[in-house]
Amino acid sequence: MKLYQALIAAGALVAASVAPAAAADISGAGATFPYPIYAKWADTYKKETNIGLNYQSIGSGGGIKQIQAKTVTFGATDAPLTGDQLAKDGLVQFPMVMGGIVPVINLDGVSPGDLVIDGPTLAKIFLGQIKTWDDPAIKKLNPTAKLTSQAIAVVHRSDGSGTTFNFTDYLAKVSPDWKSKVGSATSVEWPVGIGAKGNEGVANNVAQTKGSIGYVEYAYAKQNKLTHTKMINKDGKTVEPEMKSFQAAAASADWNSVPGYGVIITEQAGAGTWPITTATWILMHKQPTDPVAAAAALKFFAWAYEKGDKMAEDLDYIPMPHTVVQSVEKTWAAEMKDAGGKPLFGASH
Repeated sequence: MKLYQALIAAGALVAASVAPAAAADISGAGATFPYPIYAKWADTYKKETNIGLNYQSIGSGGGIKQIQAKTVTFGATDAPLTGDQLAKDGLVQFPMVMGGIVPVINLDGVSPGDLVIDGPTLAKIFLGQIKTWDDPAIKKLNPTAKLTSQAIAVVHRSDGSGTTFNFTDYLAKVSPDWKSKVGSATSVEWPVGIGAKGNEGVANNVAQTKGSIGYVEYAYAKQNKLTHTKMINKDGKTVEPEMKSFQAAAASADWNSVPGYGVIITEQAGAGTWPITTATWILMHKQPTDPVAAAAALKFFAWAYEKGDKMAEDLDYIPMPHTVVQSVEKTWAAEMKDAGGKPLFGASH
């Protein structure tokens, strides 16, 4: 846990080693959403193989820019690129793991799961239409809670963020007002609130600001001991953010229905589903400038698919289904090649 906390504090993932980075080390950058599990996988993989992973947790927008610029072996994003975008840049995209986005609050006397919130009310808070914690809309959802007239301090992402993409995608689905005024994207014009960089920054700001509300990947809420809310899902049921509610949301995803496996799984039907669940994706060049590094990265991802499930679940992420992993590895073998046309990942794996 000390290593994990040190990695989080550093804001960048470098597999534990006192030696300089070896030529075989893998470089990546992007989404902060999967950072805790990528840190755990990297540490374990380093011990098994002596190959390190240097992952810069800079947000999905930065990850997309860095892979497009070919400055890293892989980019990571929680906002999937479209088929046209992938084709334009010669990229392969595949989902690595899934998780839940949770509203987190800082209210005296309120413990994790004490407060219930629904989508329309959440949208009104982030629109600035609900300004205090004793607003009738919040009180109606929480008739027994002791809510004061304390002002609500909204905390949102300041950087290009896949977490923001999925959070605003959800708000646009549940609130026509949000959809028309703000919309859904990795960066939006926030009507109210203060911005913070990364899931780390939002978590820290909420932890330090009384009366605040923000949104983070669930592992950040747990690791920072933040107070999450319960939510009312599409079926009108009150649910906790936990492995089974994330799994329920992911269960109905048809991963092959969209190019690059870019399926959005917010606001899924089902009594037990968590409404803001998402996958996170890896981006790599079909014909990379450094095929040795790309092949090393694919070996790492194959290892994570094969051996990383328990580590993912321990941090409340959802491993990808076996059928999806098989499909992804076929994609690698078919589409990712060196300059001579030789597959970077194949039967020798």
